[in-house]
Amino acid sequence: MKSIRKLIIAIGVGVSLLTSCQKLDIKPTNILTDDVIFGGEGGVNSYLADVYRKLPIEDFTYRPTGRDGRWGFNLHHEWEHFWNAGSATGEMVGPYGGMDIGGGCAYWPYSDIRAVNYLIETLPKYSANFTGNRVNEILGEAYFLRAYYYFALAKRYGGVPIITSVQNYPEQSIEELQVHRSKEDEVWEFIGKDLDQAYSMMPETSLRARANKYVAAALKSRAMLYAGSIAKYGSVNFVDGDAKAQGYVGIPADKAAAYFQQAWDAAKLLDGHYSLYQKNPDKELNYADLFLDHDSPENILVRDYSITSNTAHSWDATFSPRFMTADALSRAYPTLEFVQRFVQLPVTNADGTPRRFDNLADLKQGLEPRLLATVYFPGATLRGRQFDMQRGIYPTFSGTAAAEVAKQPDQRNRIVASDPNTLYQGLPVIGQTGIRPPGSSDEVSRTGFYVRKYIDYKKPQNECGLFQSTQSWIEFRYAEILLNRAEAATELGKADDALFCLNQLRSRAGATVMSMADVTIDNVRNERCKELAFENHYWWDIRRWRIADQLLDNARFRGLMPYYVLNEKKYIFLNEPEVFERNYFFDKKFYYEPIPGGELGKNPNLYPNNPNY
Repeated sequence: MKSIRKLIIAIGVGVSLLTSCQKLDIKPTNILTDDVIFGGEGGVNSYLADVYRKLPIEDFTYRPTGRDGRWGFNLHHEWEHFWNAGSATGEMVGPYGGMDIGGGCAYWPYSDIRAVNYLIETLPKYSANFTGNRVNEILGEAYFLRAYYYFALAKRYGGVPIITSVQNYPEQSIEELQVHRSKEDEVWEFIGKDLDQAYSMMPETSLRARANKYVAAALKSRAMLYAGSIAKYGSVNFVDGDAKAQGYVGIPADKAAAYFQQAWDAAKLLDGHYSLYQKNPDKELNYADLFLDHDSPENILVRDYSITSNTAHSWDATFSPRFMTADALSRAYPTLEFVQRFVQLPVTNADGTPRRFDNLADLKQGLEPRLLATVYFPGATLRGRQFDMQRGIYPTFSGTAAAEVAKQPDQRNRIVASDPNTLYQGLPVIGQTGIRPPGSSDEVSRTGFYVRKYIDYKKPQNECGLFQSTQSWIEFRYAEILLNRAEAATELGKADDALFCLNQLRSRAGATVMSMADVTIDNVRNERCKELAFENHYWWDIRRWRIADQLLDNARFRGLMPYYVLNEKKYIFLNEPEVFERNYFFDKKFYYEPIPGGELGKNPNLYPNNPNY
């Protein structure tokens, strides 16, 4: 009888078994055997729990780049959530000095894929231990999980080896284990077929945080939208190389429509099974609550956390100022460019002079509720404390905003300070929650804004510390499915269906509804960027649209800086570069990541590497 040792050997692709199996800390073979694992629901659930734990969900703890050797999918259970894709792409500005996240994180989950393949091969042998249709339902779940792993691979590398059976050494030769890369379009088609299989086999409902047939359809809508974009836009703004010439990266343009149609069809399957969250008539609170409500009808697949299981995260402690948390600090802040996706903030008069405000909070008046539920503005409150951001004091102010910002710093008649205790004529120069100048700490806002999405505003301050947050990560929610459907519909010329989807979202958000004339691909994309902000979609979206190298061409982002005008006792807001003026860039080769060097060393059939690596 095979033991669990067979289940956990990490062979990867090629000969990784030869180089690593002697280092594995493997339990004795008499601890857990196949007849125990596949003896009933309990054993299979335990097996699947480990597969789900390793599923490449880019959640609160995911970091897209290396730092001190740390990267990827919660490998170290770190608290520094501000090292995320949003803070490196212009949604936010974060701790990156230059946005070199294109090198990737060497993700290569073939040991996890092997575990899924083992389940698919072995479970039917123990079908007598299960009642009804359970074996088929569990196998459907396995097909979904395998597709999810391959989706994570395809969006990073393009074509990768497709392995659908368990590899074993020395039963198989080295040459058999060294599997060639498949072409990129073949990988996407494999993902689609696995998800079709999953949809046909899984039930309509599932345990929380587990997949069902509609979760499979949700992933297919996401994956096929990605494939369609690569086919349509992938030949633009990309570098040539052997991998491209041989089809390992890139998809023929004539396949785009078929992928978009599959994305649209998959999204339609969720009609009537999930709905947008609309429990609170206050649209701002409603949007904030949808990310906190355990029982939201919008949630399709979630990842849960708890303090008792040592899986709690630190979102509340690392996206709010120390003034409002129990410990930790924040280092990533929404940019003015992101806020302007919603509205050009009314901070200047027609003649270019700054508008005067009696209170910081007056800036929020009349803004879209969804924006206010996504970003904390100056003057907002959290846990009984105010975001009293202030960049400095002007004793007096005259002239236009643009002319003032264009001056050299030493020519501006303003008082700034690095010490939060600094006073000018008895008044604090900067606010309790920022904004400090260069050379000082990076732990208060550099843009005048803070993230609100996913912040548990009902949690008392003394419970907002490191590893004390337990709000679930929502991997799939119905809003994304509507956006996938709207984008696919727009690409297919189905503007009426796109309008229907977008206006559901905009009505829920408290925004004005669109007209048919508004249904353009740019507007659809912008709506996606607004709705899915800070949910780790934007980095992949600008890659699949092939616009990242334009948006992040030595880019520097901006903030909205509040100042107090002393002689008028009024506030003004100036559009200025974010305080640290860090630049962000994107090399065209970053549209794909390099095949990990260690894997190339084990398997020469993974060559050619992706272009320019």
